[in-house]
Amino acid sequence: MTADLIQKYFTTLTEEQKNHFRALEGLYQDWNKKINVVSRKDIDELYLRHVLHSLGIAKIQTFNEGAEILDVGTGGGFPGIPLAILFPNVHFTLVDAIGKKIKVVEEVVEGLKLENVTAIHSRVEDIPGQFDFIVSRAVAAMPTFVHWTKGKIKRDSAHARKNGILYLKGGDLTEELKDYASVQIFDLKDYFEEEFFETKKVVYLPQKSRANS
Repeated sequence: MTADLIQKYFTTLTEEQKNHFRALEGLYQDWNKKINVVSRKDIDELYLRHVLHSLGIAKIQTFNEGAEILDVGTGGGFPGIPLAILFPNVHFTLVDAIGKKIKVVEEVVEGLKLENVTAIHSRVEDIPGQFDFIVSRAVAAMPTFVHWTKGKIKRDSAHARKNGILYLKGGDLTEELKDYASVQIFDLKDYFEEEFFETKKVVYLPQKSRANS
């Protein structure tokens, strides 16, 4: 699949955004040969499995100009880099504890000349500051993730939706989320028609959602 897949679902992209999305494939293929951060199959389906999947968050939440977003366990830059392309006036901080992955993120960001991305090699617990939303792709079960990111979400919301976590997950989440009364789950199959999204979800957990136990 090509970058046209992105334009299928995001029809108001600027030419610069289209060029950025097109450039992702070559950049990731090049860097994946040097530092293997994405499986071969996933590289072949980069736009479906990584780029469009990342942009599922944008179907649930639009970020206002000036917002600050933290991407935890970003790996090779997902969901942060596709979201940063889509929201050029929003600042994204991409964090991963594995140095070689952040190296790839830095090189892709440099290759695209993205000025709204900061990449940091660190554990999230050691990152200073607070953010409007925290995004991620299934790096841990929700209770663990909430523990890792405690204190990282701004108290005052600048969006209609309360600040919180936007988490890309798949499968049956009943057990994992049973203690979070205010959680909302959005099925990506309602937004994207490709079979890949049949079990994929965006989980939204507002700030100060505490387990009932």
